[in-house]
Amino acid sequence: MSDDSLNSYEDKTDALNEIGEYLSQKLPESISEYFISYGDLSVVVRREDIVAVIRLLREDLRLRFISLVDICGVDFPGRVKRFEVVYHLLSPTRNLRVRIKVSTDETDPVPSITEVFAGAVWYEREAYDMFGILFSGHPDLRRLLTDYGFDGYPLRKDFPTTGYVELRYDEELRKVVYEPVKLAQEFRTFDYLSPWEGTEYVLPGDEKA
Repeated sequence: MSDDSLNSYEDKTDALNEIGEYLSQKLPESISEYFISYGDLSVVVRREDIVAVIRLLREDLRLRFISLVDICGVDFPGRVKRFEVVYHLLSPTRNLRVRIKVSTDETDPVPSITEVFAGAVWYEREAYDMFGILFSGHPDLRRLLTDYGFDGYPLRKDFPTTGYVELRYDEELRKVVYEPVKLAQEFRTFDYLSPWEGTEYVLPGDEKA
């Protein structure tokens, strides 16, 4: 690594730490902690204060994080508050990114940031559709990617890989019908032996042999 790149990395780290300290001074009760992770600033925020923090990041002239890059959900089933909502913002004028995190559960809604970033509408709908995360104040909180009548939230860690229902087009009824998932065969325990060495059980169809 050259001296120029080292100085650039150190300058970026100093700038991110400066932003974290500035946020903590401006909204001390809203910021739980901040740290540098994967080259970006991560800020942990109280769920109730997410709108105030996002607004400050966008409108403060020292910050100007005017671009909403993404909002996504993360599931940690072992936690009391199993979900994290993660916001990624970009400041084009400072060429820096910031990552904001809030924690919640299945019942406590996260305040919607659509009043600050109109583009958050679809991101929050996706988090609701995939994880079941609720957003209070959202103008149109409904599923976005799954089909009508879909059961469950497919990106939760406890969602079965087979799903709960399957759909098909019924020729007689001339419409799409939903049915409980039916596995074509039971899950089998494989011994993973080489096929040249043979298995420890008789494969179906090999009884005569």
